[in-house]
Amino acid sequence: MSAWPRDDSLLDSGAGDNERRTDIFALLRGEGRHHVAQVTAPGARWLASAGVYPRSMLAHWETCPSAPVVLPCGSVFDVVSVPAIFGRRMLDRLWEDGPGSGPVAMYRGRMMLFTAPGSARRLPSLLDWEEWGDAVPPMLCHGIGDAVTIPPLAQGDAASGPRWLVAPDTRHPWLPGPEVLIWACVRAARSAASPSVRISIFPPADQDAKVYDVSRRR
Repeated sequence: MSAWPRDDSLLDSGAGDNERRTDIFALLRGEGRHHVAQVTAPGARWLASAGVYPRSMLAHWETCPSAPVVLPCGSVFDVVSVPAIFGRRMLDRLWEDGPGSGPVAMYRGRMMLFTAPGSARRLPSLLDWEEWGDAVPPMLCHGIGDAVTIPPLAQGDAASGPRWLVAPDTRHPWLPGPEVLIWACVRAARSAASPSVRISIFPPADQDAKVYDVSRRR
């Protein structure tokens, strides 16, 4: 049984995602409830739009939903890759004190943050300008001309393969830009140097809220 529903309307860019969201969730997961680490049908369409042939990508996922794929950066999204521990600190800051994150994946001990196009070019220069470059571990910024391996729609059995921490869930997900990323980098570096110090420019988060609650994302 295919993990991707045979529904040609999914390939129609003019169709409304909200009108059929519940049915799509049921087809993809056998339930009507969203799970933060699993790609939704609108999220898959967004990912496929980064490729040269989106329809072919969706057809490939229909037959091979557990296979990771390589997608180009620079037009639909950029990707900033950081070591896993530092990336976790960044996510903590983004979700506890900030606006949330875009899609986030893990691969080979590194965290991949999907960001607004152009972020890969601007972030390194912003870090140098803020004089925090030495306090932030080496980042890999993938933009125009680069490509990245993204996790599959259906998680495979290989623990070493790419997996989603925050999966794409809409056709037009919010993506952080370089200013938000440098904010998270600086605060992650400060928390590593002095874990007891917390500085926030946002209102306090609800302590009872689930971390990475995508409903809070801008």
